[in-house]
Amino acid sequence: MEQFLEFSNISKAFPGVQALDNVSFRAGGGRVCALMGENGAGKSTMLKILSGDLHPDAGHVSLNGAVKCFSSPYHSIKSSISVIYQERQLICAMSVMENVFLDDLQEKFGFVNKAQLRKKTQEIIDIFKLPVKPTDIVGHLSVAHQQMIEIMKAYRRDSDIIAFDEPTAPLTDKEIEILFDLIRQLRARGKIILYVSHRMAEIFRISDDIVVLKDGQLVATFETSRTSEKELVKAMVGRDIGDTYANLKRNDKIGDVILEVKDLVTDYVQDINFKLRRGEVLGFAGLIGAGRTEVMRAVFGADPVISGEIWLEGKAVCFKSPKDAIDSGIALCPEDRKEQGLVLGRSIRENISIPVLSKVKKRLFLDVKAEDKLAAEAVSKYDIRTPSTEKLVLELSGGNQQKTILGRWTSTLIDTKILILDEPTKGIDVGTKAEVYQMIHDFASLGIGVIFVSSELTEVLNVSDNIIVMYNGRITGEVPRHEATEEYVLELAMKEA
Repeated sequence: MEQFLEFSNISKAFPGVQALDNVSFRAGGGRVCALMGENGAGKSTMLKILSGDLHPDAGHVSLNGAVKCFSSPYHSIKSSISVIYQERQLICAMSVMENVFLDDLQEKFGFVNKAQLRKKTQEIIDIFKLPVKPTDIVGHLSVAHQQMIEIMKAYRRDSDIIAFDEPTAPLTDKEIEILFDLIRQLRARGKIILYVSHRMAEIFRISDDIVVLKDGQLVATFETSRTSEKELVKAMVGRDIGDTYANLKRNDKIGDVILEVKDLVTDYVQDINFKLRRGEVLGFAGLIGAGRTEVMRAVFGADPVISGEIWLEGKAVCFKSPKDAIDSGIALCPEDRKEQGLVLGRSIRENISIPVLSKVKKRLFLDVKAEDKLAAEAVSKYDIRTPSTEKLVLELSGGNQQKTILGRWTSTLIDTKILILDEPTKGIDVGTKAEVYQMIHDFASLGIGVIFVSSELTEVLNVSDNIIVMYNGRITGEVPRHEATEEYVLELAMKEA
């Protein structure tokens, strides 16, 4: 008999926010059901209710007609449900095999049978085709490989229901292909699969059904083969956003060189040379691991420079720390906003005022009113969806977290000359992406030099004025936007310098 999962009249509220409002839908076995919607639509809340991490205020979840009430994530897992979150649930100090089998450590006579653990973990590693060992420490692995370890945990449990929340965000194309092949295998075995992603191409490639949420409510359901991207976007954002790139109001007044990097060498990159002009959006393209983030960290003073020079406004600079770069007018929105860009347990107000604490104080004490004014300006300017500037950043959607970082670096108390955006649209919805693209060009119109790093080739080609391509820690080419094609940039991204 075909299995089915049903959400019936689910509601969930947080202080000042109705996260879910009377949502009902059904997901069948042997099919991939995609959950879509803007950031803050309620997708992650739905998955947390399924996992037992949250409890609904009203409504219930049922499996094959039997009502389920999960008291904890442990209870959900024991009910044959696995949820893979955007935030990895790994113990970084432990090995791959210990993480994969954490709730079933293959004990024998009260002791962990390490030989059996290695053997079974290696079998799963072989299926996933990963270049890791069972004994590797998870904290030493790349973010992409950590994400694959998270997926391996769910695969090992052989759960009847598997939910993926933005699983491909840190993965390479090769790893995405492996994941999609595994999902097809799970679908063929009759598993119930929920899949959350903001990447349209993925949704149309892997899903059978689509459920669209908006502001906590169910607004539409589609059979994937019978809908279009345009129809789906309209359901998600409530309007037709048209051709996002064609509608951009670009800055056409590019000025003189504000930043020049000459022969830069670090532990991760070699012979890096490029120039950034005032009002220019300079894109960095390349495959994951090409070295783009490492170049940005070196420019920002986060990684030591072995040799080479960095010139800012015609003067050689040597940043020993990010503080030196910030004091000189360089701002960085890092790739991993949750671990490196935000203090998740603090409010919007506190996060926005971090770089200017010395400017928002009265004698020895912080001026909370001044902080709040600064934060309120950012909330208004960037349409950060929140009932208050006191809301914890942890409780915001991914898109609103990204806007909080932008609000921090473009406040009236900071003279930002260069804004480095490393994967600023990762994990955010199509409507918010369009907003971010326009923000980027608005920054450029103010004379700010913008560096835009993205793994989504289409957006880096269409948003940037000029594109620098990297491969294996080196620059392999620079292409003006009007000459750039996906084929040519990909060729540069896969060849030696």
